Amino acid sequence: MNLTVSIESAELEFKQILEDFFVSVYDERILFSHGLDHHRRVWRYATELLSIQSDGNAGNHFCNPSKLIIACYLHDIGMSAEQGPNHGKHSRELCREFLKKNNLSEKDYTDVLDTIEYHDRKDYKTGSLHNELLTILSVADDLDAFGFTGIYRYSEIYLARGINPAETGKLVLENAGKRFNNFETIFGSGSSYVQKHKKRFEILTGFFTHYNKQALSYDFLTGRFEGYCGVVQLFKTMANRKMSLKDLFIEAKMYGDDVIIETYFNGLNKELSSDMQDEKK
Repeated sequence: MNLTVSIESAELEFKQILEDFFVSVYDERILFSHGLDHHRRVWRYATELLSIQSDGNAGNHFCNPSKLIIACYLHDIGMSAEQGPNHGKHSRELCREFLKKNNLSEKDYTDVLDTIEYHDRKDYKTGSLHNELLTILSVADDLDAFGFTGIYRYSEIYLARGINPAETGKLVLENAGKRFNNFETIFGSGSSYVQKHKKRFEILTGFFTHYNKQALSYDFLTGRFEGYCGVVQLFKTMANRKMSLKDLFIEAKMYGDDVIIETYFNGLNKELSSDMQDEKK
């Protein structure tokens, strides 16, 4: 069976029941940036990575799409219980519920369960747990951490974890750098696919480099929203008020006289709209 047929078969068998299960468990108001749309994007990135892997190995693909789609759709579902580094354990348990609900033998999906639990180890030192499934999921998840979307995701999750906004930018640059280096090491710095995502990586790092400079003198406790720090403050407002991203776009229009805020939200809207179009194809 060729890769395209394998992916289509996996989607036909699992996509709808995975999405139904996800929305039955995950309340997006907990963490909008890690809701169903994030998991849809990670699956799309994963299929792209599978295609690259297959092209580079004479048409062979070593990662089972039917297992990969489960891992992609359930890797962050544990955020419904915990937004910290141990959310993978909760995701694993919820995946076990999904398998049981759909009469799938847990012993046949041990690699999926391990992949889900350890996907967020960004030191990339998984030892004996390392497998092709984990490699593809981890990189696909990393790709969704770049670009305007990545700025949104990092901001919301770090705020949810109680990290001081003044320290956020430094942590993002360190974490994102590890993600991109791993991606580049696996898929080759000279490939057109890596260069495409390098531009998205540079959008993220450029933003937080400027953010760090502004954060040195920015008062996050005031009601003003200015520049790069103002963007993150708006995400904090979103979290505090349990606003949807759609509502935040409306809120951000109030700061249309701030070029940086306006440019960022225009870029995010364009990026997410493009992702939605890709999802419909």
